[in-house]
Amino acid sequence: MKLYLVPTPVGNLGDMTFRAVEVLKGADLILAEDTRTSRVVMQHYGITTPLQPYHIFNEHQTLHRVVERLLSGQVIALVTDAGTPGISDPGFLLVREAVKNGIPVETLPGATAFVPALVDSGLPCDRFVFLGFLPHKKGRQTAIRQLASETRTMVIYESPYRLVKLLEELMQVLGEGRQVSVSREISKLHAETVRGTVKEVYDHFAAKEVKGEIVVIVSAEDDASQQENTETEQ
Repeated sequence: MKLYLVPTPVGNLGDMTFRAVEVLKGADLILAEDTRTSRVVMQHYGITTPLQPYHIFNEHQTLHRVVERLLSGQVIALVTDAGTPGISDPGFLLVREAVKNGIPVETLPGATAFVPALVDSGLPCDRFVFLGFLPHKKGRQTAIRQLASETRTMVIYESPYRLVKLLEELMQVLGEGRQVSVSREISKLHAETVRGTVKEVYDHFAAKEVKGEIVVIVSAEDDASQQENTETEQ
């Protein structure tokens, strides 16, 4: 009886860990956000464990059945389309129920998109806040305004279709000079990280079609002020 949360590659299939493969091969069942996407990874590593869908649209309905299978003694692994389960992906509800029922839970270390994006950004990594996806409509403007006074480096997930809009909103609220870094297609063939002021990064992406998963890193208010003071002194 055990629940494993197993990270899968965010891009390059070579980023899968040896232990992740061992756990997935040894499990009785793999819960997958999208079985079609996960099957590509499983076939690549010769993993034949049965797959069952587990995503935001069915997790409430399937949650108790999964817990019952765990309590019966089964070992179940949860994976998402890419990265670590629970990080802007399904996982939290299942972990909470497992803990409530005394079921052992273990999350394997592995791929998470925001970590390489944060480190690549060149912005301070000692204190940061992970914001995930900002609200699409209701509450979005309030969430953006709250970024203006944040004293930690900010990590935001965004879709390629809304990236330019997000950068426009950041310019309006934080000013064109705020430092940002945008990473896309992390660990894939066409991986790209663009750093600079929000205006410079906006100009870069507004002139092209944006593809791939996006991580936006935004400098803190204090870091922006220090940058401006340094430039003024020079």
